[in-house]
Amino acid sequence: MKKLIFMAYAASMLAAAPATRAQMVVSDPASLASGIVNSANEIVQTSSTVSNVIKNFNEVKKVYEQGKEYYDKLQAVSSLVKDARKVQQTVLLVGDVSEMYVTNFGKMINDPNFSPQELAAIGNGYSALLNESTELLKELKQIITATSLSLNDKERMDVIDRVYREVKEYHSLVRYYTSKNISVSYLRAKKKNDARRVLDLYGTSNQKYW
Repeated sequence: MKKLIFMAYAASMLAAAPATRAQMVVSDPASLASGIVNSANEIVQTSSTVSNVIKNFNEVKKVYEQGKEYYDKLQAVSSLVKDARKVQQTVLLVGDVSEMYVTNFGKMINDPNFSPQELAAIGNGYSALLNESTELLKELKQIITATSLSLNDKERMDVIDRVYREVKEYHSLVRYYTSKNISVSYLRAKKKNDARRVLDLYGTSNQKYW
């Protein structure tokens, strides 16, 4: 589990560029990427093992904050060639899904317009979407298996491109899921003439995730 996504790119670069160049490009991002993936996997595992909603979120938040340094550092990496950047962006999308989950669900827990049962369902929804995203990342690892090493450059890039597209779709789905949940709260608050509370809690529609 400690060796993941950028190792996949390292394998692809062995055929596409000199080995020394490939090692130089991926040496630092490799540990950053694996940190993000491990953090995302731990969030999913924590979400499925803790039953109490508040306790669940506190544990999830703790895992996310421990892994956020990898996310921030990987965002700052700019010395990647084009193909490696696609892999970097794929990993960062999963990190972003984790951030959307933790940031917005943390606000929903303090939202009186959701019942405890609804919060549990929402949390499970976030966890399921994050799990699907991390499962896609695991597919990239397959291109460095003994069998996959026989793939040519185009075949390897086809794997990377497909996973990137599918992870991007899940990223968009999590944004939509967040937006719809906040919209439910807003409509309920509006009926109680309390819409301002929702806007103060989540921000306006111009904010990052809805």
